[in-house]
Amino acid sequence: MKFLGNIALLASLASAASMGKRASPLDVQIEQVSNSGLKASITNTGAEDLKVLKTGTILDSAPVEKIQVFHGSSKLDFMGIRLRVSNAGFDEESFQTIPAGQTIEVSFDAAELHDLAVTGDYDFVANGVLSYAAADSTEIAGAVPYSSNTLTAQVDGTEAAKVRSAFLNKRTSVQSDCTGTKLTATRNAETACRSFAAAASSAALTNTAKVSEYFKSTSVGSTVAAVFARVISECGSSTSGVSRTYCSDVYGACSSNVLAYTLPSASYIVNCNLFFTALPATTNTCHAQDQATTTLHETTHLTQIAGTDDLGYGYAAATRLSSSQALNNADSYALFANAIHVGC
Repeated sequence: MKFLGNIALLASLASAASMGKRASPLDVQIEQVSNSGLKASITNTGAEDLKVLKTGTILDSAPVEKIQVFHGSSKLDFMGIRLRVSNAGFDEESFQTIPAGQTIEVSFDAAELHDLAVTGDYDFVANGVLSYAAADSTEIAGAVPYSSNTLTAQVDGTEAAKVRSAFLNKRTSVQSDCTGTKLTATRNAETACRSFAAAASSAALTNTAKVSEYFKSTSVGSTVAAVFARVISECGSSTSGVSRTYCSDVYGACSSNVLAYTLPSASYIVNCNLFFTALPATTNTCHAQDQATTTLHETTHLTQIAGTDDLGYGYAAATRLSSSQALNNADSYALFANAIHVGC
């Protein structure tokens, strides 16, 4: 991994869909406002105000997954960033209140985060969950699902490709590399990541009880071990590898509670300030966060390593996933590595 100066928060989209649209006070409608620009209107149809979490959701200004895009029968890959957030709690700035009976609007460009270079008709739909807190609290109290209309719109591929190119070229504005204590911490995290991954790779082939606990099957050990083997290689060098690591916020996504994020399509990782100020280098506490497992978590997001999503965040959510979901969940690997290191 080269140093250059690198959610679903509570449930997967599938879980949201299974809850059903009728269970939610949210009505979401999306419309086309420019070639690839979209606007989502989110209405609180309930009788009470709803204080919802913005971080990692359709309300986040960061380039996180807000929309699903289909071209014909094919779902296009999401090519934006994957966040890892701190589980230490949220502040007021992380929330937005939608008053009862009121509508808020958010706008974004689908071409930034999806390849729309082929001119033609595309289908756009937004569905997921929004976590909420009580009006006088920042503690997550639950989550409500939402599912929008399906918008079919024609997109000029040439113009969309320009949008995508401009988005990727934002990284050229980074002026400083990881330096000083941040460089030291980042390098130490990579070293620990390699060590944790090596132990986890070995355990995946021998400790079927732990494999079953975190990946819900006793027959996937070799698959898990292979992912950790690729993590070992990536975390094993600060001068080579497929990715680049930054200590400056390339895409303005380091909001409160965001520890780090990855842009898999461009193969780089950003360590946010919170990575350095809120996390220990390593921890001896089961399922706690640290710099080592955060680095490991982000590394699995890389397309060349595992291309993982964030389907279940934290032990409670991750261990409710199916085996196939767990194998595609970044935190499952981080939690497993932590468990082997600590002896959970």
